[in-house]
This record gives sequence, C-alpha cells and structure tokens, in this order.
Amino acid sequence: MEALAERYSVTQDVVKALLRVYGSFDEVEAVLDSVGKAPSRYYLRVNTLKTSPNEVVESLREKGVDVYRDERLSEALWTRILGPNELPELDKRIVVDKFCAEAVAQGASVYAPGIKMCRGLRRGDTILVVDPKGRAVAVGVAAMGEREVLERRRGLAIKTILSLYSIPSVMELEEYKLGLVYPQTLPAMVVSHVLDPQPGETILDMCASPGGKTGHIAMLMQNKGVILAVDRRRGKIEKFVENMRRLGVSIARPIVADSRYLDLEFPNLSADRVLVDPPCSAIGTRPKLFDETTYRRISALSNYQKQFLKVASKVVRRGGIVVYSTCTLTIEENEEVVRYAVEECGLELDEQPLFIGSRGLAGFDECQRFHPHVHDTPGFFIVRFRKP
Repeated sequence: MEALAERYSVTQDVVKALLRVYGSFDEVEAVLDSVGKAPSRYYLRVNTLKTSPNEVVESLREKGVDVYRDERLSEALWTRILGPNELPELDKRIVVDKFCAEAVAQGASVYAPGIKMCRGLRRGDTILVVDPKGRAVAVGVAAMGEREVLERRRGLAIKTILSLYSIPSVMELEEYKLGLVYPQTLPAMVVSHVLDPQPGETILDMCASPGGKTGHIAMLMQNKGVILAVDRRRGKIEKFVENMRRLGVSIARPIVADSRYLDLEFPNLSADRVLVDPPCSAIGTRPKLFDETTYRRISALSNYQKQFLKVASKVVRRGGIVVYSTCTLTIEENEEVVRYAVEECGLELDEQPLFIGSRGLAGFDECQRFHPHVHDTPGFFIVRFRKP
C-alpha cells in the first residue's frame, strides 16, 4: 500500500478508500494510473439556446479544431487529447498551486492568483511551469514580471505555449466567448439529463457556481421556467452571472445563501426538481498530479454532503426529483450518502432516464458510476431520487 501511494503521489488513505471500492491492489493501481493521466477525449457542450451542434462542428473545423459529435449525447462534442508531451528542462521556472497546475497541464494559461513562487520572473521570459511537488506541467512566456504578479494578484501572468497535454485553448475560441460552447465532461452532462428538467418547472440548483450544469439545465428547459441557483460565496455568484450572460440564460435566479439552511431561510420554498452537486474529495478528476486527501476529510465531506440532501428532501415537492452527483469514487461520499437519503430523509431511489456508466455498489443498482479505467472519463457518481 505504501509503495502504491508513493508511486502515484497519493495518501495511503486514498489507496484504502479505493480498495474498499475495487477490492484488489491491481485494480486500484489501474484506477490511479488512469486518474493520473488525461482521458483520450476532451468534451464541449454545444449551447443549443444559441446554435446547433452541426454549426459548431463546421465552425471549429474551419479553425483547424478536429472535433466530432458524441455517439450518445446530441449536444456533446469531443476532440482528441494528445500527450503526455515531453517538456524541455529550463533554468527559469515558476511554481503554481495544484488547481492551477492541473488546468495548465491541459493547455490553460497561468493567471496571477495561481502562482505560489515566481522569484526573478521578467516579462518575456520563457519559463517552465511546475506544480508544488516540482513536476513540470507546461512551458510558457511571461506576460508579467515578479513585481506585477505580487502587486496585482490578477490577470494573465504566463501565456502557455506547450503543455503536458495538447488540447485546444477553448476559452480563447470565438465560439466560447459568444456562449456557443461550454467545456464540460461527459458524466457532468449526463447529470442534467438524469435530472430531466422540463420547460416551465421550478428547479433548485443547490451548489450552482460556476454554472456549467445550470446552463445545461436551462438549455434542456428551452429557457422556460425558473432555476434558483444558490451558492454561499458572492464572488462565485459573480462568476456564475457572467457565465449565464454569455450563455444567454435568462431563467436563472442567483441566490447568495448556504444551501444547508434554505428550508429555514426560505420556509415557503418548493421545487419540482433539485440538483445536489456538493463539494467532494474529487478523487475522480483527471489528470490528477497528486492527491493529499485524508480519510478524515473524506468522512467530513460525507457528513457535509448529507446536510444538502436533508434540505433537498424537505424543499422538493411530493413526486418531485432529487439528483445527487459527485466527481469522486469513495463509497463514503456516494453509496453511504445514498443510504442516508433513503433511510433518514425518506427519499426513494428512481431509475435514471440516461444510463451509460456502470451500476452502483453495495446493492444500489439504480446508481450510476463512471470508472476512469473502464469508461475513459473522470470518475463520477450519479443517483436519482423521487420524493414519495
């Protein structure tokens, strides 16, 4: 166990949690090997409020982006992820945080808030971008010097010219700026289809920012109805509002609040469908450079997630739908949370209208799991409940 944890730069607690899911060291190793790499496909969701998949395919191909339509979801497009690429050794380097490093490894540029150390950085420098453990993720050209980074703490700092994995820079595409596409993984798109929102309904998104799933829900509703989009951080809501504006979503109503207390703050709240996509240990995200998750954190997150479902069960109308999803693989944050929702919150498991993953564990066949080494996607979990 110790050797496996060291080889893949994860804690022994992560290995133990995965052993509980997969049962053997060989399969856990296969999972960790997959999670440590990017999947073979990078997905975009076409925003059919503004355009059609065929129009976006034609437009992107004219720009040289080799893009294809997905075989299962009509709004999903994908392009191949190439790599890992060999990065040159350079004398000059900067250190970025884990979140930034994992994005930059897939072609994103470096923005000032993600930089941890940039001693001696000058505008125009060609530098190596490394994660906190010293692993190279990209080569870039400095758009700021050290002083600007430290004083401004915002804006583009390093323009990436070669990354660990080769993916089109989506946020620089005209199609992204015009709100025609939104980068979203395949399992994340499946979530909105499992929720199955209908035009004219009232939908509650309890953890809405940055708005990828909210935008998808609005699209499926044809921009008709109401989406109550909640996040407790005002800064995240501001980013959410920006995304909704770009996507042309007019039915989302942002609310700054802690969703764990919505039933108390809004005693008359009632929704036809509720999406619970709460913070999780994110063990399934890819590519993962390292993972310092402890069992204490997994357990704490499981208890945290249950609080959202408890409130969801109160505010959804009778006969209404609650969908719970995570981008992690642990039983503690998935099937054990499902058990709580059934036994303590009175929700009933419901069959999912779109099922392309694997069945859940511990007898919960109605749940949908995406295993990185099986489905070539991020690790993901989706369950659908109905309130009797």
